Amino acid sequence: MTGRVGDLVDVTTLAVALISVGGTLGGTLGGAVLGRRANREQNERADRQRAEERQDRVQEARRDLYASLNTTARAYRVAARDAVRAAERGETVDPAVLDAAKEAWAEQYSQAQMALAKDVLEVASTLNRALGVGYSVVKQLPSGPGPSEAYDAAKAWFSDPLSDGVYLLRVTLRHDLGVEVDPDFERTRVQMLATLERAWRDREHRLAAGQAPGQP
Repeated sequence: MTGRVGDLVDVTTLAVALISVGGTLGGTLGGAVLGRRANREQNERADRQRAEERQDRVQEARRDLYASLNTTARAYRVAARDAVRAAERGETVDPAVLDAAKEAWAEQYSQAQMALAKDVLEVASTLNRALGVGYSVVKQLPSGPGPSEAYDAAKAWFSDPLSDGVYLLRVTLRHDLGVEVDPDFERTRVQMLATLERAWRDREHRLAAGQAPGQP
């Protein structure tokens, strides 16, 4: 009888020991699994944060580029327009001012060509051609002051087609950044772009042919 009791005690002791060991191993393994899961989640959060930071830096760089592109386009148009008005008044025009504005735009446009989306680049490229035509318009103005169709045509060029072109660029950039949303913008963009392209092609043709402004 005593032997059976002893056997039962040994079996019970062994069972308790096994349960204890099993619990310890289970707790250790469970803790390891939970630890790996926590590390994985932490790494995923860190990856998401780094991706968001990279995206923020890209967006900030794009905003800076767009702001510079818009600023230099406006400055170029204004410098050319002011040169026309000064020449009309018979004032001395410093070509360095217009040339500096032209170079600043050219540098920004060159950088933008590598970063702009297709539709935005299309607008910037057309405006670039129009600004180049405007530069030629200024260079071909009469050397002396006085009432002349050349001055009127030049002023009209910078006040209408080029002003609209710079406006189109600004709005296009804002739409691309998501700052301005207009469901009808694409249709407006296409229409304004076509108008600007026809204008600079017509003016370029007249300049190449040596025609006076307003001459058919």
